[in-house]
Amino acid sequence: MQDPIETTNANMTHQDLTTLNTKGDYYAAVDLGSNSFHLVVVHVIHGNVQIVSKVKQKVRLAAGLDAHNHLDQLAIERGWQCLTRFADRLQNIPKENIKIVATATLRLATNAEDFVREAETILKHKLHIISGEEEAAEIYRGVAYTSTTSGNTLVIDIGGASTEVVVGRDMQPLHVHSFNMGCVTFMQHYFEHGHLTEDNFNLAINAAKTEIEQHVHAFKCFDWQQALGASGTPQAITDILIQQGIRDEIKLNYLYQLKSQCIEALHIDALNIDGLAESRRVIFPSGLAILIALFESLNIQTMNIAGGALREGIIYGMLDNQTLTDRRSQTIHACILKYHIDEQQAESVTTTAIELFKQINQRLADTILDGQNILYAAAMLHEIGLHIEFKEQHLHGAYILRYIDLPGYTKLQKQCISDLVKYHRSDIPEDALQDYPKEVRTNMLQLLRVLRLAVVLNIKRTQDKSIYNIAHIQISEDAETPVWNVSIEKCWIAENKLVETELANETWLMHKAKQTLNLVQY
Repeated sequence: MQDPIETTNANMTHQDLTTLNTKGDYYAAVDLGSNSFHLVVVHVIHGNVQIVSKVKQKVRLAAGLDAHNHLDQLAIERGWQCLTRFADRLQNIPKENIKIVATATLRLATNAEDFVREAETILKHKLHIISGEEEAAEIYRGVAYTSTTSGNTLVIDIGGASTEVVVGRDMQPLHVHSFNMGCVTFMQHYFEHGHLTEDNFNLAINAAKTEIEQHVHAFKCFDWQQALGASGTPQAITDILIQQGIRDEIKLNYLYQLKSQCIEALHIDALNIDGLAESRRVIFPSGLAILIALFESLNIQTMNIAGGALREGIIYGMLDNQTLTDRRSQTIHACILKYHIDEQQAESVTTTAIELFKQINQRLADTILDGQNILYAAAMLHEIGLHIEFKEQHLHGAYILRYIDLPGYTKLQKQCISDLVKYHRSDIPEDALQDYPKEVRTNMLQLLRVLRLAVVLNIKRTQDKSIYNIAHIQISEDAETPVWNVSIEKCWIAENKLVETELANETWLMHKAKQTLNLVQY
């Protein structure tokens, strides 16, 4: 008698196979920006938001505005052509799950209705022209849902025709403002015919400062703890830093260096900065000038990249009534499932690592690192390379983490996680972590020691909760090469000879890496 399961499978059609496990809902957000039009489609299942499609097309709508804010027909036609392609992607998504917004250029255009009327016909959906304050609030929501914020947070989004600046806390924007300056409009006004000179940069920077000046106190009084850049120019600068091997936050001195490189090029056609995408080249100098003005006016020391912006804010706005889990938790859980990571072992190593981290936390310098969250991610994912093979699992794991998407983590944090996994076992090369700034490298070495120790203590894979509190760390005062004295219960070591052997090996590996680890039994 034939197996009934096999009979069922044999009778399945292609349609059955492709629709068998359809669950959840699809949502779409369309952002008609002043430089580019964006479409993002997400799949929401069990509270998890998964991006399944992103489309971006450079339309340069703001370039079609004349001195009287009349939008020329050529720019209008470019926009309509783009929306025709977007309409095809939106066909199978429920209308109530779609939101389409337009921003600064259509706020300014005196003939915006001409564009909107045809756009709504093409899309078969209502188009909303949102105010600058609404745009800023949506941007903050997108940042808050996709990034980890700490205390009051300053968020900046430099668009084509406007720049939104927000101070918020947790999920709530506290103060918002939309400035009438953008990388497309500033390029036209201050870098005429593509000439890149010191005078042109100074004119653009001073014009931006004039816009910002009367609002400076309103933002500074919130005493924000971190600054995040939402896409655009900050993203382009981060890409440049990463491409050039600089694993650091955006800082004013980097902005000055990029300004000098622009001026040295003399003309936009000759601008060639390693890591700068061709699609950003034309509007990069003007966006850079605006960002310099913001750094100087608001006294911004450092800036990281946010995980989302306007599109994500629109999506999460539609999902307000749903229960959504933390973005970082989603990311870790998705990786565990996809790469078949032993979750119990990951949790054991992580719990041990966090307990050890608490013992050294006060010794870590105040840098870009959100140390505990980075250590958490690295510990949970340290065995991701086993998906490929055992011997060089740490190298495979680092490679995977370098190239996969890790929503909720900045690019720099993602690199930190990758490097911790890369060096969590075996030898530590002399040049390990050399690309990081000095203080960051010092912190990374401390986190790496914690992770390696946690892995060794859990090498028997027993989920023994007594492990979590059996190691006690004392660190010497030498900041450059601190000596770690790790005390471990003698009776526990006597019952765990494999761990004792591995701890002795770890002491030797630390010695080879010019680090000192002393094991003391008590």
